[in-house]
Amino acid sequence: MNVRIGAGATREEASAVAAAIAEHVGEDVTIYVGDSDDPQLIHRVDGDDETGDGEPTSQHADDPGPTDRERELRAEIEDIEDGGPSKYRERLDEQGKLFVRDRLDLWFGDLTFEDGTFANFDSWHPDSPSVDEADPDQRLPADGLLTGAAEFEDRPVHFMANDFTVKAGSMAEKGVEKFLRMQQRALKTGRPVLYLMDSSGGRIDQQRGFFANREGIGKFYYNHSMLSGRVPQICVLYGPCIAGAAYTPVFADFTVMVEGMSAMAIASPRMVEMVTGEDIDLADLGGPEMHARHSGSADLVAEDEEHARELVAKLMGYLPDNADEAPPQVDGTAPKESPDGIDGVIPEAPNRGYDIHRIIDRIADKGSVLELRPEYGSEMVTAFARIDGRPVGVIANNPSKRAGAIFPDAARKAAEFVWTCDAYDIPLLYLCDTPGFMAGSQVEKEGILEEGKKLIYATSSATVPRQCVILRKAYGAGIYAMSGPAYDPEATLALPSGEIAIMGPEAAINAVYANELADIEDEDERAKREAELREQFREDIDVHRMASEVVIDEIVPPSDLRTELAARFAVYEDVEKDLPSKKHGTIL
Repeated sequence: MNVRIGAGATREEASAVAAAIAEHVGEDVTIYVGDSDDPQLIHRVDGDDETGDGEPTSQHADDPGPTDRERELRAEIEDIEDGGPSKYRERLDEQGKLFVRDRLDLWFGDLTFEDGTFANFDSWHPDSPSVDEADPDQRLPADGLLTGAAEFEDRPVHFMANDFTVKAGSMAEKGVEKFLRMQQRALKTGRPVLYLMDSSGGRIDQQRGFFANREGIGKFYYNHSMLSGRVPQICVLYGPCIAGAAYTPVFADFTVMVEGMSAMAIASPRMVEMVTGEDIDLADLGGPEMHARHSGSADLVAEDEEHARELVAKLMGYLPDNADEAPPQVDGTAPKESPDGIDGVIPEAPNRGYDIHRIIDRIADKGSVLELRPEYGSEMVTAFARIDGRPVGVIANNPSKRAGAIFPDAARKAAEFVWTCDAYDIPLLYLCDTPGFMAGSQVEKEGILEEGKKLIYATSSATVPRQCVILRKAYGAGIYAMSGPAYDPEATLALPSGEIAIMGPEAAINAVYANELADIEDEDERAKREAELREQFREDIDVHRMASEVVIDEIVPPSDLRTELAARFAVYEDVEKDLPSKKHGTIL
């Protein structure tokens, strides 16, 4: 139907008239205005308006088509997403790493949303009214820090990621504000946080407004502390993280470094040389090998960017979203090796070494073991694993390394692992085969008593279900650190090879019977008497006697150990343990 209206009618009036008539007659309506023979508006029965030449009336309030204003905004966003100066982006290939937005695509695909894309826009963008002419080297898109939310392995997470093309990923006022807001929102949502770090630290030439302020960079670590134990915090390092930037990795629950790429240190090599005169390169100062082997600050080391994502995906599989939720469970699988071989792995001779991983592989679900800090304090294994689909934290002495004795670094590693597992409600399995804490002047200097008490304290304070298995030796305070009977475990189990004693037979006989043996002049007679004493001592410390006296709960046939553990973890899944009323302990 054709309709002509007065020349003074506005487009809105024409549209309203056309809509009313079309609804009444059930036909498309073409509007002519005044004396014009060209149709000005076509209103279709389905409700769409078009101009007479068929082009959408994009300026009409009912039309969803993009405007020039929106297209300009999208162009600005695309420019921001290009990152810093092109010369710095080109160097990323030489450094073997991804541009930050390509990294986010690897991790998440499409983001759920991004916050603060236009941060610091007015200070650098040539179209900004406050900028007369933009210096390419002063491009500061997003202020060099990206924050937002995304789906990672089908789980919502918060993220931050440095853009190394912007002032080497350094942080300044607006980026700091974005970082803080992201942390504070994570506290509200109870979602994990992923820190994808590639930062040279604070932007020294722009330190006003973010360094010492109440809401400045120092608040990062306050927020890290508030988030600690509330939601998982995982940090992946993609470059040199120096000074203030290096604290985020160590505050996180878990830190992943990338070979040939990552580093973290309290000061750069140049600053170290200025302060101390030491000439050292960044890899030796704070590279992955140093932190994995010596400082213990790196939980995992990845081969490349893709491997880093794989490691974090596996790690997240053991962790709940927050401290109020249970760790995720999956269907169980058979172990890598048959449990029937457990007893054959453990030597009869108490002083003979073996690799504890061979036991773990016969207890844990196949492919489920993720060891943390394997090169640091390697006489103690700390690992996540699954037993019949249930996540557990494993703390195990490794007799193939330093005889399984507990050194200061191993005690510290285990204490921190126990503390983290307890925070996120992950049950604990202690596999005990140790002569106890190491003795000697060197370990005393390294704080064996201080580090040892932390492990004992963490074990004592953990409220998650705990089981202790005496595989072989449980000597000295080693049985305390490994959650023995006095530490309120849900079960103390033993294999038939187990022994519990203040010290081993050789040391005990030397301590108690040294004078008696010295008085026996005949060497054969002395050897015979020593063997008798040793055998008597072994009878006293054998786990059968401990079971008879109900010191331990059960002696388990080694082939049944996995089944026994799975059943007990299931029964004690919801166990509740009360701690004394207090603000907190003073040990950790």
